[in-house]
Amino acid sequence: MSIFKTEITSDSIPSDNPIHQRLLKPYTIVKEEIGGNVLELGCGEGRGIEMILPKVDSFLGLDKIEEVIRNLTEKYPDGQFMQSVFPPIDILESDVFDFVISFQVIEHVRKDRLFLEEIYRILKPGGLAIITTPNIRMSLSRNPWHIREYTARELTDLSASIFDKVISKGISGNPKVMQYHEDNRKSVEKIMRFDFFDLQHRLPGFLLKIPYEILNRMNRNTLKKSDNELVESITFEDYLVTDNPDESLDLFYYLYKK
Repeated sequence: MSIFKTEITSDSIPSDNPIHQRLLKPYTIVKEEIGGNVLELGCGEGRGIEMILPKVDSFLGLDKIEEVIRNLTEKYPDGQFMQSVFPPIDILESDVFDFVISFQVIEHVRKDRLFLEEIYRILKPGGLAIITTPNIRMSLSRNPWHIREYTARELTDLSASIFDKVISKGISGNPKVMQYHEDNRKSVEKIMRFDFFDLQHRLPGFLLKIPYEILNRMNRNTLKKSDNELVESITFEDYLVTDNPDESLDLFYYLYKK
């Protein structure tokens, strides 16, 4: 996949390991909770799909990048994959899916309310959506790939205005994870000292995406070089589900339809 089509966190890049494991964590949870007909919105390059497929009757993954869809179709013949830019999700009928999962996607979606309304529409009665998104309170800098980020209250209010029941949780980490987060924070602060004119907040996002990816890659490599053992040793088991989304790295929400 061509770089700069989307932000990059790869399981094949050693310096990405702590973030890859963080993104993998929701799949390790929901694989024990889902079944029936499942839709993933924003399936990306397929992180976690191999955990999901054995648990479900059918799986459909949607993503905006056609190259990704071709690769996933070849790699996972038991699943179905379609290219789609959403919302809306016109290619899908109402009341179809038992579960919808969407991890680290809503922050990329300009029409976030419509995004959640469409999820509600395509869920069967009694269906469940499970979503994650970064907690803005824990973000270290502006991410130009994100349209917006949320506090727990903001996401709760938005979700509760659409869904019949909302359970808000978070994904945090053990001391090892939080040490990496603190090291990352200090490293990012050193980089941001050179942003004298606060350009990260003044410039439009499309101008910042390439510099962000370059600096982000440099920063992750620096963290790995400074503490290789920590970076390589973190696994998804070091990330923890909590009942306090305000203090978590990611918001982890269950959205129910009656």
